[in-house]
Amino acid sequence: MQKLIKIPLLLISLFCIFSCKVQQFSTPEYGKKETKHPIKIKKVNNFRTVGNIKNSDGKTLKEGKFYRSGDLHKLKSSSFKELEKLGITEIIDLRNSKEISQKPDHLPENMSYKNYSAFEDQGDQLSQAKKLVLKGKVNGSDANKRMLDFYKDYVTENPEIIKKIITEILESDQPILYHCTAGKDRTGITTALILTILKFDKETIYNDYLLSNNFRKKLILKRLNLANNLHFIYPKMDLKVLEKLSWIESNYLNAAFDEIDKKYGSMDFYIQNVLQISEDKRKEYIKKFTY
Repeated sequence: MQKLIKIPLLLISLFCIFSCKVQQFSTPEYGKKETKHPIKIKKVNNFRTVGNIKNSDGKTLKEGKFYRSGDLHKLKSSSFKELEKLGITEIIDLRNSKEISQKPDHLPENMSYKNYSAFEDQGDQLSQAKKLVLKGKVNGSDANKRMLDFYKDYVTENPEIIKKIITEILESDQPILYHCTAGKDRTGITTALILTILKFDKETIYNDYLLSNNFRKKLILKRLNLANNLHFIYPKMDLKVLEKLSWIESNYLNAAFDEIDKKYGSMDFYIQNVLQISEDKRKEYIKKFTY
């Protein structure tokens, strides 16, 4: 029986070695200035605080006010105390209803939980897209365009939801944790908007955004290598698609900011008229969250 099992496994391995195309993956952009005091929460990816960085006026963002991460579906009960030590009392989930139903957050009973989704998967588009990817109907270029379009749409299609998210975070007097699935796209855009409101320079904003590649590097490389080794199962799939959907790029955030400028004229107009944060309120937030 053991011999019968070993033979197919050997054949599969040989088949993979001689027939699978080896994909050469590109080197992603990484954040240059890493967080000084990384926080590790078991089974939670991309968990970190946004803080201890200086804005264009020389003011420093207070540490321990904003926390960001991937989903909390696998958060262990033994890690509840870690959130308590950080003073986190509220969670904002940026995922859509389908994502939440499939992988709901595992949270302490006394934790305040709110869901604000600026993106709903109408018509099960994500599942349909995955099927097309496996059939080789989507290539790396298509995936890149989809990512750029997602970033453009996210900041402009449901401005009322974006306003609620930003207001909820900035009005909180307690440390707050906001997250999406991977903690890189929706969470990255949200953080970039908050830092823009608090008048941080572009280099600082993009560095924090790109840190998701640093924090998710091990996870992504494992995923890409596994897909590469098992490519014979779905030989038509373009692995560049997986690469594009796993890493983040400056161009993605550029697309969101450029779309705001295109549709509203400027970021300042977007902040004042869409997010409805007056200049006086903006100064109040800067005073509240920096020193």
